Amino acid sequence: MTSVLKNWLINIIIITIVLMTVAGYMSSFKLDGVGAAIEASIILSLLNAIIKPLLIILTLPVTVLTFGLFLLVINALTLMLTAQFMGDAFQISSFGSAILASIVISILNLLIQNFIVKPLSKK
Repeated sequence: MTSVLKNWLINIIIITIVLMTVAGYMSSFKLDGVGAAIEASIILSLLNAIIKPLLIILTLPVTVLTFGLFLLVINALTLMLTAQFMGDAFQISSFGSAILASIVISILNLLIQNFIVKPLSKK
């Protein structure tokens, strides 16, 4: 297995766990089980690889003016787009919920990557 595919699969697992965690704590963020979380994490990772870079380039002036905080809006948009693709299996009640969820997802992803994945990959 190539390292790119291995890293992508690890990222899918992490995003799945993070999405399920957020869905467990936020009533405005709903997932219909583990299968929906896996599907959502695959769609979200594809959107982050394809759509998100385009959005970042198109909104670069706004992102610079807001000192990077506009990236939270872009993250929320990709989450809401993922929910649109998923239909009833993944629901976010409002844009504010999507922004809050994107903040929590970013923090949890950062913590998992830095304190679990990186130390394990050094061994």
